[in-house]
Amino acid sequence: MTVGTSPQPSIGQVLSSARTAAELTVEEVSAETRVRVPIIHSVEEDDFSRCGGDFYARGHIRAIARVVGADGDALVARYDAAHGGAPSASRPVPIFDTERIRPERRRPNWTGAMVAAIIVVVAVIGFNLVGGKDKTPDAQAAVLPSATATAAPSAAAKPPAPRASAIAAAPAGRVTLKVSADSGNTWLLVKNSKGQTLFRNILAKGASKTFTDLKQLQVVYGDGGAAHLWVNGKDLGKAGTDGQVVNASYTPGDPQAG
Repeated sequence: MTVGTSPQPSIGQVLSSARTAAELTVEEVSAETRVRVPIIHSVEEDDFSRCGGDFYARGHIRAIARVVGADGDALVARYDAAHGGAPSASRPVPIFDTERIRPERRRPNWTGAMVAAIIVVVAVIGFNLVGGKDKTPDAQAAVLPSATATAAPSAAAKPPAPRASAIAAAPAGRVTLKVSADSGNTWLLVKNSKGQTLFRNILAKGASKTFTDLKQLQVVYGDGGAAHLWVNGKDLGKAGTDGQVVNASYTPGDPQAG
């Protein structure tokens, strides 16, 4: 008896499922990405002919994946494998990349200047010793500053910025949630016990938000691997794995999976 394997969901199916899990409409995704509604419908149906070519199709896939919490890099890699591979190196570089390829401005060669100044000082001292000419302390002091004046000032080492601390003490009788986007952007939806939406947007990398309610918080993480959690003062680590859409709910007691 032969057991068949279920086919891998297509790019459009992955994006459509992630959008549904994130409780987003096509119109809301269009507003976030500036990709027109008909094109989003076509991409979810795996019809990329309306994108205007491979270059724009890759951009649409990445933009939609970012908003709905899917893994854009993995989906673009699948698109490349199905459409002749990644773009060639001869493709024109976008305008916004010109800053990245601009030649770096040359810095002054402080080391060479210091070496030259030291050579001058040594030559003056050697000439005085050989020629029998005595230099007064004042005259020697007038020469030495010229060598040290060219040295580049040493930059004081700056201590690393302290990491944002977790919730020091959660208020009694309430549920408190702190979410920090440590490793990347993540789409986040937070509702209170009355079903009211407290937050529905992209939480940018490095940013954090704190939410509280008397009874319950219901949360959807677009990318569980990018969200670091503190619930009721407890450090729970990441909400899930990279690219995973996670549903969860929390109460004043122990955190509960949604």
